[in-house]
Amino acid sequence: LKKSFFKEKLIKIVILLNNPPPFFLNTTLLPAPTPVSGPNRGTMPERRPFVRLPTDVYPVNYGLCLKPDLIDFTFEGKLEALVEVTQATNQIVMNCADIDIITASFVPEGGEEINATGFNYQNEDEKVTLSFPSALQKGSGALKIDFVGELNDKMKGFYRSKYTTSAGEIRYAAVTQFEATDARRAFPCWDEPAIKATFDIALIVPKDRVALSNMNVIDRKPYPEDENLVEVKFATTPIMSTYLVAFVIGEYDYVESQSSDGITVRVYTPVGKAEQGKFALEVATKTLPFYKDYFSVPYPLPKIDLIAIADFAAGAMENWGLVTYRETALLIDPKNSCSSSRQWVALVVGHELAHQWFGNLVTMEWWTHLWLNEGFASWIEYLCVDHCFPEYDIWTQFVSADYTRALDLDALDSSHPIEVNVGHPSEVDEIFDAISYSKGASVIRMLHNYIGDEDFRKGMNAYLLKFQHKNASTEDLWDCLEQASGKPIAAVMGSWTKQMGFPIIVVDQEQVSDDRILKLCQKKFCASGPHNGEDCPNWMVPISICTGEDPKCTKLKVLLDRPETTITLSGVSPDQWVKINPGTVGFYRIQYSSSMLESLLPGVRDLSLQPVDRLGLQNDLFSLSRAGMISTVEVLKLMEAFVNEPNYTVWSDLSCNLGVLSSLLSHTDFHEEIQEFIRDLFTPIGLELAWDSKPGEGHLDALLRGLVLGKLGKAGHKPTLEEARRRFRDHVDGKQVLPADLRSPVYLTVLKHGDSATLDTMLKLHKLADMQEEKNRIERVLGAISAPDLIQKVLNFALSEEVRPQDTVSVIGGVAGSSKQGRKAAWKFVKDNWEELYNRYQGGFLISRLIKLTVDGFAIDKMAAEVKSFFESHPAPAAERTVQQCCENILLNAAWLKRDADDIHQYLLQRKAPPV
Repeated sequence: LKKSFFKEKLIKIVILLNNPPPFFLNTTLLPAPTPVSGPNRGTMPERRPFVRLPTDVYPVNYGLCLKPDLIDFTFEGKLEALVEVTQATNQIVMNCADIDIITASFVPEGGEEINATGFNYQNEDEKVTLSFPSALQKGSGALKIDFVGELNDKMKGFYRSKYTTSAGEIRYAAVTQFEATDARRAFPCWDEPAIKATFDIALIVPKDRVALSNMNVIDRKPYPEDENLVEVKFATTPIMSTYLVAFVIGEYDYVESQSSDGITVRVYTPVGKAEQGKFALEVATKTLPFYKDYFSVPYPLPKIDLIAIADFAAGAMENWGLVTYRETALLIDPKNSCSSSRQWVALVVGHELAHQWFGNLVTMEWWTHLWLNEGFASWIEYLCVDHCFPEYDIWTQFVSADYTRALDLDALDSSHPIEVNVGHPSEVDEIFDAISYSKGASVIRMLHNYIGDEDFRKGMNAYLLKFQHKNASTEDLWDCLEQASGKPIAAVMGSWTKQMGFPIIVVDQEQVSDDRILKLCQKKFCASGPHNGEDCPNWMVPISICTGEDPKCTKLKVLLDRPETTITLSGVSPDQWVKINPGTVGFYRIQYSSSMLESLLPGVRDLSLQPVDRLGLQNDLFSLSRAGMISTVEVLKLMEAFVNEPNYTVWSDLSCNLGVLSSLLSHTDFHEEIQEFIRDLFTPIGLELAWDSKPGEGHLDALLRGLVLGKLGKAGHKPTLEEARRRFRDHVDGKQVLPADLRSPVYLTVLKHGDSATLDTMLKLHKLADMQEEKNRIERVLGAISAPDLIQKVLNFALSEEVRPQDTVSVIGGVAGSSKQGRKAAWKFVKDNWEELYNRYQGGFLISRLIKLTVDGFAIDKMAAEVKSFFESHPAPAAERTVQQCCENILLNAAWLKRDADDIHQYLLQRKAPPV
């Protein structure tokens, strides 16, 4: 994942404040601005023209030697690149950023060395032009460059990562994060994904440090000029893109294993924590053979290392053979890690290892096709986890974590198509978002279902073999899948990747003797209501239909390739319900006629509908209510039908939507009534689960218990609050340590209803925590505190040395997501500290995440104007689209509140009124 970026990907590990977790799955998950316009396109300000590198000189092999200084935070580098000159030229243009070139020369094969006479840096374009006194002739040659750079603290390029030794001493590791466009901060290079070459890397490092790179070590010898240093040489890499190169120099322990197909797998951990690498090691050794078998292509390198990096912006990064992770995306302590963390680690490991084939072996030609990398890895990570851990019911969780998330974002006018034309590097960061990851994964899941597994695998294998060690575009994959399946893949998928948005399928029915006649029509779904414009886009929609006779079995499949159609289902008696989109696989929303919806409701109560379809039905209705197509009261009535619900993921999605509603109603004077509704809905399942796990329970029971107790505690359910306080005291006093799965709900509950002493105790627990997972768990709930002065204390803590830079965002987001007061205070804090925050994240995807978490929950028209004007005077180019989406969400919230608040209030009052 780069998963972290959004790779914070972006999984909704249920975090108790109803914010999606602060981890992302792949790299950066943020939306990208593009200068596209026309109907159905979000419009962005025009950017100045961007030009790719000239093709008259290209690299064949990079010989690279780097010598980092871990005290002064600088590095020296020597590059000797074997290049090919395709047409005579007296200059070489390369990418270069924050690097000073000392000398540069060119040695033509069999000729005399020519020294460069000028280095012209184009800083804004991150390029350098080397000028030579005479033309370099066509043919091979060696380009030699000596340069120096800075080990920065921006979590990109070649950067420093702070850690504390067991003795309490602060030290730094030197690590890398190059995707998308930051290899150029470590060495001058042709930093575009299609300009592939091989790499021979050497590192000169202190002899007591571990030095790693993409390939295995082939030589390690003393460095002649300093007895405290060694020179470590690595084997030549396969032909690969610059963004996948990596090196790490630091202090680590490791655990090692061999996969069944003979690959050496190591997980590197902080010193003294090797045990915490065992879970990821087990997942990785099971996953490599799974992918080898699925793709019918072996893993192409001799080893793979997975390493936990202290300061890391994304969730993880799939560097070939050396995958880097946030500590929380890799390390699991059997006693102190909760179930959601294990699941998160399994997904991130599955995601990053999938990239070793899909992304690394075959690479997108340009960032426009990034979605293919990320969407594919975000889909197959679930396939892999389902293989390793069938008890996780992970595909149902996919619907809640990725599918519904993508539908919500893609219903906005400020969304963007999956395929986005990007140019300048600042635009690339923004496309690591929920559209690339989650919508990408959702349409690939729909495609896999449409083609069938066998033909899908056949097409994937053909694609990987045809393009291995090369670059490909979206169309290349469609061609291979079309040949394997004989279906019109390019035509179907083009409607999902080249235009933004998705349809709502409006369904009505009529019974004629034993036949059910269905009328289906598609319209673009918009968060503000149905699209009624002239040029309404159409999609090629694979539609499946099932009936009450067998809810798991598809009775009919059709491809809806026009605005409307009529379908006859024969042999369906009048008392049977009909359900569209069984399995919730098609990427669309559904609006049933009221009689069809009525007939489906008993299937929610008696559980005869599959869990994923119970979830989908509720989620569709919730989004229709937000769009003003039905009353929110209808959804509240449906929610009450879930009182017998046993499934964790169904509850998780319900809980998320109630969180959205609770946040919306915090702007009214009847916020307490919705808390009462939440307490009533969650109390029966809370009583059934109780506090302590029972023999025979599994992963999903643990997740459900944490979810339900957190929900009840936050909503002020007295017995839950009292028990949480009792257990918290015992935990703090060392009498009875809280099981990891109960910590988040207990911490959240005591803070929400706590005072300054509670906050101080929590901050002390944070300071004492040895595991980053525990620190993050506390950071995410601190914002639940209610008193204004304590909210301010939490915000100040977010920027303190106690919080790692990549985690500041989740502390501020936790404050904004917890209460109306928190939201106001967090927004003011972000404005007051904007310069420091912006400088810290330098336009990476974390800045977009920060903005979204801070302002998305407002529900007053004038706040949208305030947010817009603040970012007009404090521009954040990599977050332009995010700012647009937030302003749109604020206006949608305000409209929703105006439209439905009174009805909701009446309903909440009358459901408690004594019967007349």
